[in-house]
Amino acid sequence: MLQKDLLLPYRTIEDNVALPLLIRGMKKDEARKKVRPFFAGFGIEGTQKQFPAELSGGMRQHAALLRTYLFSKDVALLDEPFSALDTLTKTDMHRWYLDAMEDIRLATLFITHDIDEAILLSDRIYLLRGKPGTLTDKIIIDEPKPRRRDFNLTERFLSYKKQILSKLK
Repeated sequence: MLQKDLLLPYRTIEDNVALPLLIRGMKKDEARKKVRPFFAGFGIEGTQKQFPAELSGGMRQHAALLRTYLFSKDVALLDEPFSALDTLTKTDMHRWYLDAMEDIRLATLFITHDIDEAILLSDRIYLLRGKPGTLTDKIIIDEPKPRRRDFNLTERFLSYKKQILSKLK
C-alpha cells in the first residue's frame, strides 16, 4: 500500500477492494460476496456502492488497506500510507489501525518518515541512513498492546523519540 490509495475511480469501493480476488481469477459475484463481511471491521460499512471520489481521504485509506489485506493476509508493506492525511484524520486512522491490526493479526512493514507515527504504530523501528539505505539502528518499542490512547503523551513515548532523534543526528 502506497502513499496514495490508488483506488480505481471508475470502480465502486466494493470492486476496488475485491480487485486482488479478481486478479487471482475469482468470479466478480463471488469476490464481492467474500469482501462484504470485512467492510464493517475496516470502518467502511455502507460505502460498497460508492465511488472513490465520493469518499474522504481517510475512508479511501481504509478501503486501500482492506484491499492490501485481501491481497496478502500474512504480511503487508505500507509505504507512508497516512502521509497525505490531515492531522485529525491521521490521528483517527492511527487509532483505527492499531485496533484493526490487533484484531486481524497482520504483520506489517511500515515505512514512514514520521517519528511519532513510527513509535505509536510499531513494535520495532529500524533506522536507515544514506543512499542506498543502510540499516544503522534497531529500536524495540516495549509497550503493551493494545496501546493506551494517550501513549503519545507519556514520558515513555518522549523517551523513545529522544532516543531516535539522537541516533539520527
